[in-house]
Amino acid sequence: MNFWKGIINEYRAFMPVSDKTEIITLNEGNTPLIHAKKVSEYVGFNVYLKYEGLNPTGSFKDRGMTMAITNALENGSTSVICASTGNTSAAMAAYASRCNMKSFLLIPDGYVALGKIAQAMIHGSKVIKIKGNFDRALEIVIDISKKYPIALVNSVNPFRIEGQKSAAFEVSEQLGKAPDFLCIPVGNAGNITAYWKGFKEFKALNKIETLPSMCGFQAEGSAPIVKGYKIDNPETIATAIRIGNPASWKFATEAIEESNGYINSVTDEEILKAYTFLAQNEGVFCEPASASSVAGLMKYYKNFKYTKDSVAVCVLTGHGLKDPSTAIAQTQEIGEAVEANMELIAEKILG
Repeated sequence: MNFWKGIINEYRAFMPVSDKTEIITLNEGNTPLIHAKKVSEYVGFNVYLKYEGLNPTGSFKDRGMTMAITNALENGSTSVICASTGNTSAAMAAYASRCNMKSFLLIPDGYVALGKIAQAMIHGSKVIKIKGNFDRALEIVIDISKKYPIALVNSVNPFRIEGQKSAAFEVSEQLGKAPDFLCIPVGNAGNITAYWKGFKEFKALNKIETLPSMCGFQAEGSAPIVKGYKIDNPETIATAIRIGNPASWKFATEAIEESNGYINSVTDEEILKAYTFLAQNEGVFCEPASASSVAGLMKYYKNFKYTKDSVAVCVLTGHGLKDPSTAIAQTQEIGEAVEANMELIAEKILG
């Protein structure tokens, strides 16, 4: 019986490892590509959801972290550090615990989804809250990693990109070709960079014939790439992409330009509408930031050059259970308990 052994083992020829490298894995990757029937009907062509929330820690970050931690261990590191609004920290802490590394996390003061920080804490990461936003936290951990023997595992670490590109391989294999459009949330911009790298590598080896147009979507209150300037105080309910100065800004711009792609922003209201739509019409529960890919497609698809046979893949970067409070806020209250009486309950059900 063949078992899935994680993205490094599956795509070893594409990864910067040797035969002697000890692979630190939680069997990440191999996530489903789900046909989105209702979204497809709305836009008039085929749409699929790459559901990265089914990675081991609940987000796409596991793809990059297996590679970053593997490399850190190979280079003799005994501790790692990151700045995070949640998903990176959960992945870092889990993979670090896998090989008995110490992990340190800087989080920005203000709203960060507790579901994500809880993961980092239970895996043993030391959490430090700073009076500042994510961008300031990232500056600090970069400085610390340069001055002290602590490996930085944020997306500025190039090995993160190497791991994350595996999702492009999977999408290509699952479809049997590259999609026409790859729609993706953009925060720190490492993921759009990684997907583009992956598609280009697959095409270079003739595993796919064409390349997709890369379509990135930022939250309106946190859209530095769209607006063309750094946002000092980014604000959005989609905390995973609440970043005002993306570390991979340059590479994301190159991916969009090289692929004849598209980038724009969506409002928090549009993100939450898509978030609820996916849960109630497609049966897929993602975190709010993830829904920006679908919100962007549904808002701007008429700007794409498409036909009824076109294929779009929307990347859903994290699971909805990362941020249960937002889900609860979008639904009706359960209300007071009623007597355990069949007739009374039937009346409430049937109206």
